Amino acid sequence: MSASTRQPPEDWVPVEHRLLGLDRRTFKPALIALGIALVLIYGLPALNAAIPWRNEIRAGDVLDLGAGATAVPPVGWQLESGTLTGSGAPANPASLQITIAAGGASIEFRGTGYTGSAEAFLDQVERAEGNTPGVDGERGTVTTAAGLTGVAQAGTGPGGDALDVAFKVPGPVRPPTPRRRCSSGCAPHPISSSTTATT
Repeated sequence: MSASTRQPPEDWVPVEHRLLGLDRRTFKPALIALGIALVLIYGLPALNAAIPWRNEIRAGDVLDLGAGATAVPPVGWQLESGTLTGSGAPANPASLQITIAAGGASIEFRGTGYTGSAEAFLDQVERAEGNTPGVDGERGTVTTAAGLTGVAQAGTGPGGDALDVAFKVPGPVRPPTPRRRCSSGCAPHPISSSTTATT
């Protein structure tokens, strides 16, 4: 009879390399990965919180929404993007992008030209944002202190809570376009007005 020797399995870890059943040789790479994860999770946000903002909104600051429309932001929030009235070129309501933030909350003002209603505009915004998983509340109306009425819808999702509000703001009426002379079959240029929807 011949005696055969048993070979250990390939993934077998010798006793001298084990601690509590774990391979001690994997501890160093695991601790490095844990350290990197802790820096990304806690270190970078702490660094971000330690660096102060330099664009704090003070009492009396007013946001320029374009076409004569303005908004009074909360004092102490940070103006991340956008312009205040009297601080440069006037804002264009058709390409408005203003962001203010405080703590973990942010408010974004976005403007564009839109000919439909505020409710139709809010529908279009939600279609553009896609179907993110979450819970949406019922639609309602919101009225500003200046009397402007809009459509609002709250929602909760993986990114946090959100409140989408759309307003229909009448824009300035353009002066009449000069009529051209035509003999027959020619229609004059119509007088048009623009509108702005903001969410």
